Amino acid sequence: MNWKSYIIKLGKESRIAVEFEKKPDLIARFKKLEGAKWSSSTRVWHLPDTPAYRERFGMPQTIIFDEAHKERIKVFEEWLRSRRYSENTVKVYTDALKSFLLFCTGKPVEQIQESDVIRYNNEYILKNELSSSYQNQVVNAIKLFFRTQKNCSLNPDLVHRPKREKTLPNVLSKEEIKMILCAPVNIKHRAMLSLIYSCGLRRSELLNLKPTDIDAKRGIVIIRQSKGKKDRIAPLSEKILALLREYYLAYRPKTWLFEGQKPDTPYDERSLASVLKQALAKTSIKKPVSLHWLRHSYATHLHESGTDIRYIQELLGHKSSKTTEIYTHVSTRHIQKIKSPFNDL
Repeated sequence: MNWKSYIIKLGKESRIAVEFEKKPDLIARFKKLEGAKWSSSTRVWHLPDTPAYRERFGMPQTIIFDEAHKERIKVFEEWLRSRRYSENTVKVYTDALKSFLLFCTGKPVEQIQESDVIRYNNEYILKNELSSSYQNQVVNAIKLFFRTQKNCSLNPDLVHRPKREKTLPNVLSKEEIKMILCAPVNIKHRAMLSLIYSCGLRRSELLNLKPTDIDAKRGIVIIRQSKGKKDRIAPLSEKILALLREYYLAYRPKTWLFEGQKPDTPYDERSLASVLKQALAKTSIKKPVSLHWLRHSYATHLHESGTDIRYIQELLGHKSSKTTEIYTHVSTRHIQKIKSPFNDL
């Protein structure tokens, strides 16, 4: 685990804060440490300030987070909400900004310069081998934050963005998709996974659906206020409509299409991930499949069946066609027609 540790004050108690990339496996490992807690006010994991933990995490690194920086982050968080940024974006940006300002502790915001960003990149991000996506989150947060500040030395336009890793989306075959969707015995679980694949939904889009968003007469599902605050529609096949009717008769959802254990609450994100995990356990698939793989597979299978990339862009809700074009690199639509010279040997 790559981390940055420092001392914080929570009330009158001194604690060791540990910053690391927020991956489920790393969080699970950290939570196993005795006395590990999450602070919702500072948004950091922390431990008791003991000699053993100081030694384990390379202390003493007696940095106390500036109160002035904490206040700036709070104001920035409120500014983001006032501009109607999603709660997920607010959290990502404030966490990323906090990481940077922690690195600059002891230096007023007005005196932070481009050289501090370069030093942060070299001494923290690159040293800890953090992902390019995390780097982009930090850059987004820094640029936006300093555009809201007055009398600052840092010009946000001079902050360079790292090159993105050119990775291909993970795609399953139709046979593998069928195994996953047929695995759950529970009709609710099968309906959730099937709807994600059949309409190319994001996890949050599925969980935010309401019964009235299913228009059976027109054969569409209305996805409201998804990423980018946009509404869109996706077609519903007769097969998925039949499955949804069966599910509806069994559960009679009221507020949300897929409700949690408590009335009028949407299904929990972690529980949905667990549904997929349980389905995978019943198959012979050994790949580290996530819910987003179903969306990737939907788009790729559409392209392989001949659907125009512009329609796929609309169905997925992509702002730019460049985002959708990545599926052309994993589609076998044209590759299968290429004859290998190996066959002629």
